[in-house]
Formats: sequence, C-alpha cells, structure tokens
Amino acid sequence: MREIAMSVDEDQPVSIREAERRDVAAIVALFAADSLGGHGDTVDPAAMGAYLAAFERIVASPNDTLYVAEVDGVVAGTFQTTLVTSMSGRGATNLIVEAVQTREDMRGRGIGAAMMQHAIVQAKTADARLVQLTSNAAREGAHRFYERLGFAKSHVGFKMCLK
Repeated sequence: MREIAMSVDEDQPVSIREAERRDVAAIVALFAADSLGGHGDTVDPAAMGAYLAAFERIVASPNDTLYVAEVDGVVAGTFQTTLVTSMSGRGATNLIVEAVQTREDMRGRGIGAAMMQHAIVQAKTADARLVQLTSNAAREGAHRFYERLGFAKSHVGFKMCLK
C-alpha cells in the first residue's frame, strides 16, 4: 500500500493512504455525521455489514480505490477514485473522484487540498485526460474550494434515485 505524507501545517502532517478494513467504521462515521449529504448513512451496527460488503467490492475492483487521510493517526477524511475509459475523447481515461469528506471539526486545515492533490497525482500517473467530480448543489463552500484548486464548473448533473 502506497502512503504519501503532505503538510497540513507545520505541526500536523496529513498522510493519504489506501483505506483498510479497519478504517471502515471511521469512514462511515464521517458520512453519518454529514447532515447535508442526505445519503442515510448511519453508525448503527446493524448497517455495518452493508458497508463492509461495499468495501470488499471497492477493494476487488481494479479501477476503484478508497483512501483515507490521517492526521496524528486519526482518520480525518476520505475519498474514492475511479478510473473510467470512454469511447469519447479518442478512448481517453478519466479519473472520477467521489465521496469526498473531511471531518467537520478539521475542515479548513488543508486536508481536503491534500486529498485532491493525491487524486490529481493518481490521474497523472494513469495518464488520465481529466479529473472530474460532482458536488451537492447546496455545498457552496465546497464549490469555492474546488474552484480554488483549479476545477471548473462545466456540466450539469442529473440523478435518478432507484432506492
């Protein structure tokens, strides 16, 4: 497993590494604490089986990677990347970033920027044409954050809820 360390500030370096099974509860807690996301995530032990099954599917996929960001040994953030090759763009590969979450009490300290920088490096390493992500329309602060990092609003997204 490859791990990188980036500086959040001089006293608190952040390390980005591939998530391990032992991280699942901490990752779930990040999503469950998010009142804006509205995905119905919960730390209820009865739901842990579904999260562990999802983790196993992600780990088994050659194109998906789930990461955690740690500060002082504590999971402070998470994100997932997926490499997608498309017929458009002359068969280009794109990196999609999903499920970006930083602990609310640790936001504004460079953790999100470190996670996005790691995703960008992964995309360049895979010779991807672009990095793309979606963000909840209500997350205006997150939109400003992504724009500061060089992302541009370029498309309108649509979803159809099936469950």
